[in-house]
Amino acid sequence: MTSSLRLLHLLLVLTTLSSATATFRHRTASHNYRDALTKSVLFFEGQRSGKFPPNQRMSWRRNSGLSDGSAMKVDLVGGYYDAGDNMKFGFPMAFTTTMLSWSVLEFGGMMKSELGNAKTAIRWATDYLLKATAQPDTIYVQVGDANKDHACWERPEDMDTQRTVIKIDRNSPGTDVAAETAAALASASLVFRKSDPNYSKILLKRAIRVFAFADKYRGSYSDGLKSYVCPFYCSYSGYQDELLWGAAWLHKATRGPTYLNFIQANGQALGANENDNTFGWDNKHAGAKILLSKAFLLQKVQSLHDYKGHADSFICSLVPGVPSSQTQYTPGGLLFKMDDSNMQYVTSTTFLLVTYAKFLTQSHTIVNCGGAIVTPRHLRTIAKKQVDYLLGDNPMKMSFMVGYGPRFPQRIHHRGSSLPSISVHPAKIDCGSGFNFMHSESPNPNILVGAVVGGPDKHDRYTDERSDYFQAEPATYTNAPLVGTLAYLAHSFGQI
Repeated sequence: MTSSLRLLHLLLVLTTLSSATATFRHRTASHNYRDALTKSVLFFEGQRSGKFPPNQRMSWRRNSGLSDGSAMKVDLVGGYYDAGDNMKFGFPMAFTTTMLSWSVLEFGGMMKSELGNAKTAIRWATDYLLKATAQPDTIYVQVGDANKDHACWERPEDMDTQRTVIKIDRNSPGTDVAAETAAALASASLVFRKSDPNYSKILLKRAIRVFAFADKYRGSYSDGLKSYVCPFYCSYSGYQDELLWGAAWLHKATRGPTYLNFIQANGQALGANENDNTFGWDNKHAGAKILLSKAFLLQKVQSLHDYKGHADSFICSLVPGVPSSQTQYTPGGLLFKMDDSNMQYVTSTTFLLVTYAKFLTQSHTIVNCGGAIVTPRHLRTIAKKQVDYLLGDNPMKMSFMVGYGPRFPQRIHHRGSSLPSISVHPAKIDCGSGFNFMHSESPNPNILVGAVVGGPDKHDRYTDERSDYFQAEPATYTNAPLVGTLAYLAHSFGQI
């Protein structure tokens, strides 16, 4: 390279880096991201199971599942219903917890008044996960029989279906759900490290024990528990991604050599260089790559150098127009992975985009996608476009967050929201009678504020039919990563 070309290249990189550090501050906001943030956190109160505190804000919900665990003589009261049914699935609940915690760890300083509510949402989950992991080498991973639960349309408060308790142990291992649970406990321990150090220590100690169990007794929980957990939350991607993800969080939480050594020894075998670019409750590879790249970029952990390259490969797969782009977008511009609850991948991916943009900015680094320079600002612009689509900038001209904006889904696939509340209809609505409400064309009587539905199809069409659970069902793991992204956007536009 000649000296003039070197100078030109240097000027290009310097110009790119200077623009990379810029955010959206002082620009005109497309949406009220602060309002959306408040509602995205409030949603979790509508998903609560167990005995409610006096300050419960989603007032149409009441106590439920107060005998959960009794079938196995254990206390499994609490936690969250994962979506629109009355099931408690440990695998997605743990991922929800990890992503809520990551949202707070990266963007909690921007949340202002919502930080306390977000931490409360995390603690509602971790209190339950501590109960589920109280016995060594055992995790209670499910409460309820999904097939029987889905055969009824009942309010959680009326629930009378069998509350079957499912566990993993040495004889029936579940490395995937165990390692995700360890990630949840470890990440949450960081959230509470300053505000509640004793609780933080309890969470970390349990995370260490649970990860050891996950690693020692290897196997997918779908193998031994297939009839209970499939097809609902089968571990289709295997357990390797969760082991890498769990180790990454424990490395971050313990700051010692143990888990770094584990990652160095096992990273490749656990799929660190696989090119899977779907991040969600089943596959954690992309999240682990982004998380571990932070240790290299900001803490200068040289042994994790390769994870910057792995993270860049994932990011480049998302960027339209670059040589390595692999991601489908709808005509209206929405990232599209699959028909079933696609919005979960939109929220998880946008979180990784703004988070990686943060790491790149702090380390004065860019991404080179096959010769195309991609700046942190570019990543934020992609993420913002996705969130704006979700909040109403789309061909349907509607928000896909319940309660946000002038037009939003009215008939979401959610039992508690679609049936009259206890205060309006104190008498029990039994298993079969509820389907009269399920099949009704009337809007849901209870607004599940903040719920993000599965979203439109690949042609940007949304039917707002309660029976269409692909499009109309919300889920905790859809909202969890969105909390962090909304906090970033609200702060960047001076709304918070």
